[in-house]
This record gives sequence, structure tokens and C-alpha cells, in this order.
Amino acid sequence: MRPVAGADLRMTLVGAAAWVGGLLGALAPAPVLGGVAGATLAACAVLAAWGRRAAALTGAVLLVVLQAVGVSSLLRHDQVARGPVAELAAERAVVRVVATVTGDPRPLDGPYADGVVLRVSVREIGGRGRVHALRAPVLVLAPDTWREVPLGASVVASGRLGVAEGDDVAAVLHASGAPRVRAPPDLWWRGAGAVRASLRDSVAHRPAPERVLVPALVDGDDVGLAEEVADDFRTTGLTHLLAVSGTNLTLVVGSLLWLARGCRVRGRWLLLVGAAGIVGFVLLARTEPSVLRAAVMGAVALVALGTDGARRGPRTLGVAVTALLLVQPALAVSIGFALSVLATAGIMLLAPGWRDAMTRWMPRWLAEAIAVPAAAQLACTPLVAGISGQVSLVAVGANLLAAPVVGPATVIGLAGGIVGLVAPPVGRLLGTVATWCLSWIVAVAERGAALPAAAVDWDTGPLSLTLLTVLSLGLAALAPRLLVRPFPTVLACLALGVVVVVRPPSATWAPEGWVLVVCDVGQGDALVLRAGEGSAVVVDAGPDPEAVDRCLDDLGVQHVALLVLTHFHADHVDGVARVFDGRSVDRVLTSPLLDPPEAVATVGRTAREAGAAVGVAPYAVALRIGDVVLQPVWPTSSLPAAGPGDGSTANDQSVVLLAEVGGVRVLLPGDLEPPGQAALVRALPDLRVDVLKVPHHGSRAQDLDLLTGLDAEVAVVPVGADNTYGHPDPGLLAALEGSGADVLRTDTDGALAVVVRDGVAVGVSRR
Repeated sequence: MRPVAGADLRMTLVGAAAWVGGLLGALAPAPVLGGVAGATLAACAVLAAWGRRAAALTGAVLLVVLQAVGVSSLLRHDQVARGPVAELAAERAVVRVVATVTGDPRPLDGPYADGVVLRVSVREIGGRGRVHALRAPVLVLAPDTWREVPLGASVVASGRLGVAEGDDVAAVLHASGAPRVRAPPDLWWRGAGAVRASLRDSVAHRPAPERVLVPALVDGDDVGLAEEVADDFRTTGLTHLLAVSGTNLTLVVGSLLWLARGCRVRGRWLLLVGAAGIVGFVLLARTEPSVLRAAVMGAVALVALGTDGARRGPRTLGVAVTALLLVQPALAVSIGFALSVLATAGIMLLAPGWRDAMTRWMPRWLAEAIAVPAAAQLACTPLVAGISGQVSLVAVGANLLAAPVVGPATVIGLAGGIVGLVAPPVGRLLGTVATWCLSWIVAVAERGAALPAAAVDWDTGPLSLTLLTVLSLGLAALAPRLLVRPFPTVLACLALGVVVVVRPPSATWAPEGWVLVVCDVGQGDALVLRAGEGSAVVVDAGPDPEAVDRCLDDLGVQHVALLVLTHFHADHVDGVARVFDGRSVDRVLTSPLLDPPEAVATVGRTAREAGAAVGVAPYAVALRIGDVVLQPVWPTSSLPAAGPGDGSTANDQSVVLLAEVGGVRVLLPGDLEPPGQAALVRALPDLRVDVLKVPHHGSRAQDLDLLTGLDAEVAVVPVGADNTYGHPDPGLLAALEGSGADVLRTDTDGALAVVVRDGVAVGVSRR
């Protein structure tokens, strides 16, 4: 991979040093930062002694920048993690705060909570008899009375503080009641809010998802976007259109500069117009870190697109990265920041060479339209794979097809919001045109995501990601030689098209006619009931996200019609995120005991982000899901309730399911303890099943009257090899075998399947 001719890469090295400093400050202990500084200083001294003064001076500059960002990161982290707000949060104190609203209230959906979530900057906090003046970011979970609080307003509020996850906010405030607005927003905030409201009004008469996507494209306001649409955009590499990015600013400010040139604005006045456009865009899209990052990256892109951009672009990118990290060192560990920088760098360093190679046999405009998204996508591929576990094969094509209407949709949509302030009918007309453009993008996303191999799964382990990085670098180096001639380029595109369009063969291991599979996930539960071709009911998600994801992939499960989480212990829910990964999940049912609370919050957040409905398993209500009939038979209450907070009572509140699939009756009792098992015997004295999932991994504590009285033909035990609990208990296994059950266990037999042969349930192991 050759750098752009004439490019000045010295500031790129400075930006890289700043990034390393931010990473060390955020992730490594303070002594490590000092050790790196000492080693770098020693290397500079050696270079100076050898007469390499220029190299020594460069190293010294890099060291200063690395240390500055690293120390700034440490200080910011210490300020957030150990300040008065964090201390009060650790005590779960009731406080009164004076704060400025810095983020729009967004709906907080879920089965166990409602209201809104927003960010504020706390300037004064009082609690435990003391008042502190400070400036700290805080996340607020608030009732609906906060929904109309305008951005930029100064408010007084009270509530209970809680400890925040991550280090980007000092605490979480669970607000009680409505806030008191102390001072309204400044004029510029009110103006930006009016434009945003006018933009939403200009498309309110249009159907979804277009009416949501226009504000998302213009200013990042994606409230109300259906999760299936977001999934399609992720699969096809169009996610950047749903959030504020450098592309948005480039389009908006670029159009403003074009109008200014048409009005004969020149020289420094043109720079002033560009700066005003950037400031206006930031106010419209909100001054959150992601928006500021996008504004800076967009400004860098404008420089790269200008005169002498190939030489000035990399230098400007280095300056921008350094400045951003000095102001906000937490960006060093931000995925969004990394993607922005990589995409911008790919466009600057790779796209010009690829474009020039293709211009030998195609028009320049077409070569540039192909080179820019391809370079950005390739630069981001390893990181995207590490995040999502997938590599999109249609991203370049989808971006190429969407590109012609992105600019018109953005500019016309913004114009509709601005014009709508003074002439609402004209604003609605412009909004209609913008939604027409978005209809094309939606169609590209839907059709692309529906292709059989639109994206391929990629392991997120270090070796796999290293291999992908090497492959990406190799492709970047070989691309100019490949693209300079039409035949190999067209042949490669045809080969990729065949891979994407031809459906790969199913990799399922389970025998024909399986009705139940017990995944081998270690010391935990994850079971799959077959609801139809490619569809399933999943009961629990195990402790290992990779294992449950691999099990569902092996079974060819693409649609989870229902996910039941019997209780919230880690060995049943820690893998839940990967159940959603690459699959549609319609509904989630859980135990009514919402304990431990951390796991409850994680499950709720994961389901909410995926757009899945969540609720408590309804006692004694029969549920038909495809070929599966389910009936929760325990616990007898379907009302959500809090527990002691440590999960100590969760086992006996496990959801117990009586299932029937393919004529086979299955009892799935979670980790139900002997008291609950005894109560189940009293409630269902004549219960008989074909298959029993042994509770609690075959622990010794069981009610044998229940387990041996079911007349089960197969008993399956999900249990981890070499576990330290002594599971499964030999006495229990002997009792089950004595009752006539064929006992299979995942620690010795691997994944298990139940099939129907001659009308009888039979257990089959993978090994």
C-alpha cells in the first residue's frame, strides 16, 4: 500500500501517538504509561547520541503528545470515577442537582420501566449534608414529565444516584418527579430545536420508515426507527446513514459553500461561511461527543476534497485526531471515533490510487463513486468484524447504489426543515421529495440484506481478527494492480456476486426430525425447541455467548420466535446478546423475579435494542409458537417483583415450561429447587412427560418423587465438564436410570438432540 504522493505523514504519526496515549491512559495502569514514556525517552537519547537528531526530535514530540493525552485521560477518568458525584453514587444517596440538559430525552422502553433517558451536565450537587460545585456528566432516568424539557435548559431536579456502567458518565440519576426549569435554553439552542421540530413535521405525513429516516439522515434523530430496518442497514453497511457522521456535515456544508460560490462569495468570507455551516450543523445535531467527532471528521474530508487535498488531507487528519484526543481523551476507546478515523484515512490514502487505476478504463466520476465507499469499507472491515462478528459482502455495492440519492435526501430534507419554519406547506413538499429518495435507500437495504450471503460470520478472537487485518492490508496493496485492468476486476466482481447470491448449504449437525437440542454451553442451560424450518423457541442462553451462537448457527436457526429466560442467573442469561446476533427475535419471556438487577437490566437493554417485546411468562397460559406448544406451570404469579438483589432466591422462581413438539412432551424446569419441585408435584400430581431436562445441572438437591415419577424416556443434563460443584450427582443419575430413563449429559456426550423414531422419543449425542 503506497501513501499518496506528496502526502505529509508526520502529523499522522503525531495523531497515532496521541491515540496510543489515550488508550494507555484509559486501559493501562498509570505505571505502564510512565514505563512507555521512559522507554521512548531512552530511545530518543540513543538516537541523539548516534547523531540522528531529527529522529530524536521527532520521537521527543511524539512522547510529549503521548504523555499529554495519556495524563489527560487519567485525570478525566479520576475526575469522573472518584469525584463527589461518583462517591455519592456509590452510597446511593438522594441528591438535589442543578444541571444543564445536554441531550434530548429519548424513550426508555421495556417491560419493567418506562419514561425517558437523557444526559445532563451537573454544575451543583447537594447530598449527605454537603453541596459541591463542579461539572460532571450524568445520565438521567426520568419519568415522562421530562419528555418536553428542551435541550440547553438549566434545571433543578432531585432523585437517587446510582453507579454508572463505563466511564463516560459519573453516575446515573433516577429522577423523582418533574424538574424545575431554572433558565430556558439560549437563543441558538431554541433555533436548532425549532429546525429539528420543523424537520419532523415536514415528513410527519409520510409513511414509516421514510419519515423516521429523513431526520436520522439529516441530524441523527432516529427515534422510532424499527429494529428490522436498522438490521437491514447494518447488514448492508449503510448504518452510517442512521447516525451523525462526517458524511452528513460534508454534504450540508458542501452544499452551503456551493451556494455561497454561486453568490460570488470568495476568499476568507468563504471560510467564514464554511465555519458558520459547521457550527450550525453541530447545534442542529447536538453537541454530543459523537457529533463533535463527526464535525471534525467532516471538516477533514472537506479539506481533502479541496485544492491540494491529497497532500494536506493526511496532515489535517493527524491534527484533528490529536486535537480531539486532547479535548476528549475518552474518544481513544470509542468505537465510533475509531470507525470515523479509519474510514477517513481509507478514503484519503487508498481511494485516490484506486480511482486513478480505474480511470484508465471507466469514467472518472464512476471510478470515484466506487473507490470512495470501497476504501472506507475496507479500512473499517477488521474493526466492524470485531464488533459484529460479521463481514458484509454487499456493503460496497449497497453504498454505491445508495450514494446518488444520499446527497439530495440530506440537503432537501434539511431545506424542508428550514423552509417549513416560514412556509409549512412548502416544507412538507420538500419533505415528501426527501422521503422519495429515502425509499430507494430502504429498498437497497432490504434487498441487499435478503441476499443469502449478504454477510458472513467471522470469529471475533484475536487470531481471526489478525488474519482479517492481514488480508485487508494485502487487498489494499494489491487493489491498484487488480483495478488497472478491466478483465480481472470484472471477474472478481462476478465471483463475489456468485458467492452472495448462491445460498450456502445448511451446516446443521442434528439428525433429521429433531425436536429438541440441548446446546453444549458448559456449566449452564441453552435449549432449542424446533418451531419450523429455520425457526425455534430458545430456552435460556447459557454462560458462553460464543457457544450458544455457534449452536444456533449449527442448527440453521435464523428466527427465534420466542426466547424464554427461566431466571436471571449468569449461567442462563450471559449469552443472550449472541442469540440476537444475526437473527430476528420476536419476543422474550422471563421469570417474574427480577433479580439479580444487573442481569435484568442487561437483558432488558439487549431486547430493547433489538426491538423484541419483553414480558413475564404468563402462568398456565398455553402458547402456540409454530410447531411448539408451551405452557408455563411455575411460578404461579405473573406479576414482576424485585428480589433481595443478590439472586439468592432466583432458582426457585425459575420459569417451568411444559412443552409439546412433534408429539413429544418435554418438561423444562430451569433450576427449580426441591421446595418448588415439591409444590409442582402437589399442583400436577399426574404429570407425565417423554423428556425431562434435569434441573440445576444434576445437582444433588432434588425432589426425586417428581423427577422419577414423570415416566420420562429421556433425561438430559446440561452440565459443564470438570465443574467444581460435583455436578451431576451420581446418586441422582442412578435414580433416573432406575426409573427407566435414558440419561444423556453434555459434559461427556456433547450437544444432545431428541428425535422421534417409531413414535418414541430417542436421545442422540453429537459425539
